[in-house]
Amino acid sequence: MLSPKILEKLEILSDAAKYDVSCSSSGIKKSNSDINKVKGLGNSSGVGICHAYSEDGRCISLLKILFTNYCIFDCAYCVSRKSNDNKKISFTVDEVVELTLSFYRRNYIEGLFLSSGIFKNPDYTMERLMLVCKKLREQNFNGYIHLKAIPGASQELIHQAGMYADRMSVNVEMPTEKSLKLLAPEKSMSSVLTPMKSIKAELISNKEERKLFKSAPKFAPAGQSTQMIIGATDENDMQILAMSNYFYSKMNLKRVYYSGYVPVLEDSRLPALTTQVPLLREHRLYQADWLLRFYNFDVNEIVNNDFQHLDLDIDPKLSWALRNPQFFPLDINTADYLQILRIPGVGVKSAKKIINSRRYAKLNWEHLKKFGIAFNRAKYFISCDSRTNFYSVLDKLNFRDIILNTSSSKYQPLLSNQLNLFG
Repeated sequence: MLSPKILEKLEILSDAAKYDVSCSSSGIKKSNSDINKVKGLGNSSGVGICHAYSEDGRCISLLKILFTNYCIFDCAYCVSRKSNDNKKISFTVDEVVELTLSFYRRNYIEGLFLSSGIFKNPDYTMERLMLVCKKLREQNFNGYIHLKAIPGASQELIHQAGMYADRMSVNVEMPTEKSLKLLAPEKSMSSVLTPMKSIKAELISNKEERKLFKSAPKFAPAGQSTQMIIGATDENDMQILAMSNYFYSKMNLKRVYYSGYVPVLEDSRLPALTTQVPLLREHRLYQADWLLRFYNFDVNEIVNNDFQHLDLDIDPKLSWALRNPQFFPLDINTADYLQILRIPGVGVKSAKKIINSRRYAKLNWEHLKKFGIAFNRAKYFISCDSRTNFYSVLDKLNFRDIILNTSSSKYQPLLSNQLNLFG
């Protein structure tokens, strides 16, 4: 049983942590008697527990909390900002350690996601976060640890923390220096990029060291990530994705997370949103991000000076295909792997199946239907070993309407609701 004091801290500091999406979290609160007032199987309290996904697709339950909601900064968008009159509270190092181990022993969680406001100074805060990780490892805690690096903390503290954490992250928050100065004037882009560069350098150095000494300890083996708030300022999608591309190409980040702006505090610098959160735009940015990381698209192919915002009606790959009809139709029996990846409705696994299968026979529509492609969408962009063709409608002026009316997506209920929300 948790003491009332620890329970209060847990409720406040887990609630304050929910706005950080950079652990792919999705919280839920469902009591054991919600269904027809009959006691059910299992119970999810929703206090501090979220879900993330590992590289191999496993769902991992994490204790997601702030170390403290005190903060020396007054960022307009942050619930923990200095001027907010919410109750300020903090864990001790030992409290976080005992809480994590207690939840872990009871099989509530498989790991810890630990962030924090900044109290006193960055080094003071970073040292306490590092000590939490160190004490957990010293007590043989082998669960997953995702730790936030504090901007402004010394490189030595970041190095020590990375030797205990599995993943580290530094939230850039705003996509541009201009927006950061507007909503978080006490911060600068350089203060965010400096620890990112330190973590990158440590990762490279550790990789080289492990080539020489296989027994050398690993530094943040799951790499680093960051988060950007979308919709709190007026950046277009081209600016946002250009920043993401910079993080992937120059900082070697594993993930960039996009968080639709949620109005939690009143401030004259913030947009006049009420209940409308830009979820659809956030979704499209994740799709575009996927094209950058797994489909070999260049950022300028997805967005550019003539096309600065992603199309909310259709996904970014289909949008690119409609703007580049000269690329199609593709002969599925001769096109290379990277070309096949560009076909709307064809994913990475399907593309590999196509490449592997066509060694044994020329592929036709029946073959393609079995590969799991989104056939009603992909058929307009493909030619194959069949007399029937669908690509002739590519030349029609209303092709966009044709494909929208005849295609279906597993995301369609989500997107339809969001379109109604914004309508």
